[in-house]
Amino acid sequence: MTHEYSAGRRMGRALLLGIVALAGAAGPAGPVAAQVHNSSYELSLALANEAAVEAVRACAEKGWPVSAAVVDASGETRVLLKGDHSTVHTRTSSFRKAYTVVTLGPVFGFDALSAFVEKTRNGPNTAALASLPDVLLLAGGVAVKAKGEIVAAIGVGGAPGGEKDEACAAAGLARIADRLPR
Repeated sequence: MTHEYSAGRRMGRALLLGIVALAGAAGPAGPVAAQVHNSSYELSLALANEAAVEAVRACAEKGWPVSAAVVDASGETRVLLKGDHSTVHTRTSSFRKAYTVVTLGPVFGFDALSAFVEKTRNGPNTAALASLPDVLLLAGGVAVKAKGEIVAAIGVGGAPGGEKDEACAAAGLARIADRLPR
């Protein structure tokens, strides 16, 4: 990781924390306790990989070349798969969708990125949120939850429309859902 990229990520996280603090001052969207990762559960590499493979497979089956990313609760990449014939930008969009879900989902109370995109569509703070590093306000990401808490997220990029990306991300989640702690 280059120094510039690392410094940019740190500044982005600091900016995100500032916006989260401002959002909290205006009133939380959900339970305040949901804003902090309290679980000791971490999605295993095996489950993260299985979810990403299934997401890419589900889209490929429909003729959509995509990439899929799975990030942990801190927004760090666990798995990034670039599907056959997917374009280079799908790697970035899949990561950013997963990152948006895992970092903003607990704060604003959403499990699917499409719900947040709809909620913020005409909001006064949408431009500020969209300007945060690694945040992408396009459908295509879903939360992975254990014991009611977001512990990871799956993002997909490359299908012809965010709702299609999100359906493939949901297929990845469905593949592993029965093995997550309830």
